[in-house]
Amino acid sequence: MPGRPRSAPAPLRTAAVLAGGGLLLSGCAGAPAVQPGSQADLRARIPKAVKAAGVLRIGSYLNYVPVDFKDPNGAPAGLDPELATAIGNYLGLRVEFADMAFDKLIPAVQSKQLDLVMSAVIDTKQRQLGAADDGHQVDPGVDFIDYFLTGTSMVVKTGNPLNLSTLDSLCGHAVAVQRGTIQDEQAGRQSTACLRIGKPLQIRQFEDDDQALAEVAAGTAVADLNDYPVAQYNTMQPQRGGRFQLASTHFLQSGPYGITVAKDNTQLRDVLAKALDQVIRGGEYDKILTKWNVRPGGVSSAVVNGGL
Repeated sequence: MPGRPRSAPAPLRTAAVLAGGGLLLSGCAGAPAVQPGSQADLRARIPKAVKAAGVLRIGSYLNYVPVDFKDPNGAPAGLDPELATAIGNYLGLRVEFADMAFDKLIPAVQSKQLDLVMSAVIDTKQRQLGAADDGHQVDPGVDFIDYFLTGTSMVVKTGNPLNLSTLDSLCGHAVAVQRGTIQDEQAGRQSTACLRIGKPLQIRQFEDDDQALAEVAAGTAVADLNDYPVAQYNTMQPQRGGRFQLASTHFLQSGPYGITVAKDNTQLRDVLAKALDQVIRGGEYDKILTKWNVRPGGVSSAVVNGGL
C-alpha cells in the first residue's frame, strides 16, 4: 500500500532480536548469582538492625578463665571472645562485649538488650523452653547454637581428703557454686535427693568462681562444682599453689556450650550457625581451642538446640 513502510525480511528481524537478546544476556553474565551459604549470602542475610549497626552486641560474664575473662588491659579474652571475633570477622561485623552477672545474661538477650550471649552457657532443654525445675514455664526461653562440648567437674582440696567423686558423696556436706549456673541447678536437685536420705546438702552460692574456690580452700565447702575447662585450669595454675585437684576424671553431667539468642531471632541464629561452620572448616576454630588448651571439647559443626 502506498505510504506504508515495507517490513524487514524475516531473517533480518530474527537477527535483530537475537542481537538484542545477546546484549541482555551479556549484561546478566556480569552479575554472578550469590551461592546459598556463601560468605556473601550470609552477610546479606544478617538482620537489618544488626547490619545497620555494624556490630554484634554480646553479653558475657568476664570472670571465668580460660573461657571468658579480661586481660591485663581490661579487654575481653579467652575462648568465647576469640570465637566471637572470628565469627564477627567472617560476617563483616565488629563485636562488643558487655560484662554482666551470669544470671542476668539470658534475660538481657530475651529483652533485646543484647544480640547474643557467649559466656559458657550450657544448652539445656530447660533453658530452651524457659522452664523451672517442676516443668512450668517461667520465661520465653532461648535458642542455642552449640559450639563446644563440656561437662561438670568437682574441684576439691588436693588429696581429696573426703574421697568425693559423685554428687551423692556430697550429701551431709556443703558445696560451693556460682549463682545461676547449671552447677547451681545440679546442686539444687541433689539437695532434694540428700534430704530423702536424711543427710542435707548445704549450697553456698556466689557471684564468681574465685569466691567458690576460696570456700573450698577455707574448708567451709568440701567442693566447688564447675565446668571442666575452668575446673581444670584452676587445678593447674601456679597462683593456686597446688591446693586443688579434680575429684574425678569423669563428668558429673555433660552438655554443650551454646551461643544464646532470643527465641524469635531465628534469622540471626541461622546466620551465626552457618558462619560458625565456616570458622570451623577454615581452621580458625581449631587454632583458638588449641591456644586455650581445650581441644577435647571441639565440635565438627554447629548444632542448633542440641542440648538435653
